[in-house]
Order: sequence, then C-alpha cells, then structure tokens
Amino acid sequence: MRNIDRFFIGGVWTAPLGTDRHRLVNPATEEEIAAIPMASAEDVDRAVAAARAAFEGWQASSKEERLLLLRRLLDLYNEAYDELAELMTREMGTVARFSREAQAWVGRAHLEAAIEALEAESFEEMRGSTLISKEPIGVCALITPWNWPMNQLVVKVAPALAAGCTVVAKPSEFSPLSSIRFAELVEAAGFPPGVYNHITGAGPVAGEALARHPDVDMISITGSTRAGIAVARAAADTVKRVTQELGGKSANIILRDADLATAVRQGVLDCFGNAGQACKAPARMLVPAERMEEAAALAGAAAEALTVGAPEGEVDLGPVVNESQWRRIQSLIEAGIAEGARLVTGGPGRPDHLPRGWYVRPTVFADVAHGSTIATEEIFGPVVALIPYRDEEEAIRIANDSIYGLAGYIQTGDPETARRIARKLRVGMVYINGAGWDARAPFGGYKQSGNGREHGAWGLADYLETKATAGL
Repeated sequence: MRNIDRFFIGGVWTAPLGTDRHRLVNPATEEEIAAIPMASAEDVDRAVAAARAAFEGWQASSKEERLLLLRRLLDLYNEAYDELAELMTREMGTVARFSREAQAWVGRAHLEAAIEALEAESFEEMRGSTLISKEPIGVCALITPWNWPMNQLVVKVAPALAAGCTVVAKPSEFSPLSSIRFAELVEAAGFPPGVYNHITGAGPVAGEALARHPDVDMISITGSTRAGIAVARAAADTVKRVTQELGGKSANIILRDADLATAVRQGVLDCFGNAGQACKAPARMLVPAERMEEAAALAGAAAEALTVGAPEGEVDLGPVVNESQWRRIQSLIEAGIAEGARLVTGGPGRPDHLPRGWYVRPTVFADVAHGSTIATEEIFGPVVALIPYRDEEEAIRIANDSIYGLAGYIQTGDPETARRIARKLRVGMVYINGAGWDARAPFGGYKQSGNGREHGAWGLADYLETKATAGL
C-alpha cells in the first residue's frame, strides 16, 4: 500500500506533521508489519480545516450528485472486496473466511443501506404553512475501533456523506490498513477535495483534539464506554452533537421450552464470533438452574469443537488483536476462577499448539454468580458465562441488572413469550431464536452502551439538523 505512511487531507496524500509512530504487529505472528503515523493536534487542525473549507460546496450538492458518488464508491468497494478482507486478516487476525463472509461484507451492506436511505429521503416537507427542512449538521469527526474495521467506519462515513456532511475519520491505529485502502477508494470515486479526510492517531491526542475542536459540529464514536465518556466530556465545551456506540454485556435468555442443545450451541458460536471481539456478543448465557449441568456440558462441547489457529487457514478462531487485549482477557479469566466460577473448558494461557501469537483458549464458565466480575465486565474475547435463573422474572431482572443495554437474546418456542420478554429488556436490540443482523434496522443501545442509532435511515438521521421556516 503506497499511502501507509500518509494522511489523506484535502484530497491529497500528505506527510504527517507529527513524528510519533505506532508499531503495527500481526497478532498471529507478533511480527511488525508497518509503522503507522500518529496525528498531532496540528494534523487534526489541518484535517478539520480541509473539511470545513469543503462543507459549503458539499452541502449544496444535489441528492443525485451524492448518489452518483456513493454508487461509484460501492462499485470500487466491490472491486477491492477480497483485498479489504485480506488486509483485515493481516491487521487484526480475523479468520480469512470470516473476513470475507462478514468483515468485508458488512461494509458493502452499509454502503447499500445508506444509498437506499438517501434515495428515499426528501429532506423537505410542508407541515401546515411551515417548511420543515433537514440539513447536514456540518463537519463530522468519526472515531472508529479496531474490532470491525469496515463495519464501523462505513456505517458512519456512508450516511454522513449522504447527508451532505464533510468528514474527518480517525480509525484505530490497531487496524488501519483496511481503512487506508478505503480512503484510497473514496479518492478514486471522485469525491471533492476535503469532503473525506483520513488520519490515524491516539485517542488522548487526536481523539481529544477532534472532540474539543470548535470547527467540528458532530463527533461519532464507537469504542469502549470509557472512551465514549472521555469524548463526551471533551466535546461539552463546544456543545457539539455526540453519538456513541459503546460497550455491552448482552444476556442470552434460554427459556425452559427452548431446544437446549440448539440454543446453547448457537449461543456459544454467537459469543465467540470474531474471537469474541464484538460489543453485542451474548456473553451472559442465562439457563434454568435445574438444567445447568446439561447446559454446561453442551457449551463445553461446542467450545471444544472449535479450532484455533493461523487465521489464513481453515480454522474457526484466530488470535485477538494485540498483547494488551490478550492480557486483559487472561486477567478476567483468572478473576472468574478466583471468584469461584466453575471452569468447564479453556482457561488461562494460549492453546498448547500455539506458543506464539495472541491466541485465547475458547473458555466456558458455569455456575457464574450474578454480580461477579466475569458476569459484569465486558471481556471482549471468546469467554462465555453460564448464569442460573429460577424463573422468568429472575431471568429478566438479571438481564437488566447491568450498566450496559446494547443487545438481548431470547431462545424460546413461543413467539408471544419472546415478544413479551423483549418489551421488558432495557436494550436497544433484541434477537429472538438466532435472528440475523440487519443493516437496515436501527443499531444502538440504552444506558452506558451509548446514544444515537446507526444503520440505514436511522444512521442518516443522526447527521441531519431540522429547520422550521414559517411564512411566505
């Protein structure tokens, strides 16, 4: 990649002003693969200035002009699809099959959904004698994490551009390669200079500068709850719009009438997808107390059936993203053991056949006490906690007793029961009996899982202001 050491600012690939570099390591081999530039406050100023200068012209562009460019970007994305998947496997260790079938696919899905939302949006309507207009909010800073590089970049970029906003994107320095390639695709699509700007940098430096910047009108962050709080605090002085998609500790309620074998196996697979590095992972499996032994055996068997190894091979799980994440997961597994949860399979350390790379043993805990560390803290790895419940009311109470409220899962043979319980869950999304992800359904959470909604029409709305014009 020719632009790995540069930022894309004002339509030009330019050398950074800052001298800090991030050592990007392949998590499967622990070998350095690139040195990524880290933006200084001055680099942020340049990128924001470029976006501000481009905003007047871009907001005046027609819906048809934006659609033309977004469709061209989608075509280029599809042409680069396999390359993007390969880059995500290199930078964060995602299994190659998963990179192709999920990681790259969701970027395509978000572009398609944003195009559909823009096609359906009128931007103006009369309410009585008042004209209601929807207008782009302005310069948007978009901060994205490492775990779903194309998903979490494109879900912000596509609706922001569709709305007529200009963008400064700051993807994570831990998965920057696919994001750099995406910036090259935006350039090739022909968006006007300054409409899309790309930098990489550390949260406390570049993220802080973007959040505080008086010329940034909106900041959207996907990341940890800690990072979301820091961004909101920094943004408060300029009263900019802040949207956040943050942490989760989703509960998977398996009711007594569910097919236990199917529900437990699917719950383990859903939790361990992307090596467990997903904010909506069903990491708390709630099972009837009298069936804990059976559920533990089923979950253990499902975890032990998964293969772990080099992500380029035909395996189920690759490594987690880096050493820091690996060590955090290890400390939480050890906390589970120390606090008395029953280790069914997995546990601390690497799999025996993998002495190098940031690999985690697929781990199942049973008889986990509600309120314990592994029942409350987001682990972000292939670890599932089986928590017993006595009746439906207790299951709902346990599910809701969390600082998070991103997603909930229900397994049952009765659709009416599922809908009734779903209404009682304080979460932004509920998945019943293995229902799939939908790029056109609103995505976001309650409580400390954030605010605002992404995907499709809801994502487009986040980047618009509403104006009322009364009179002739």
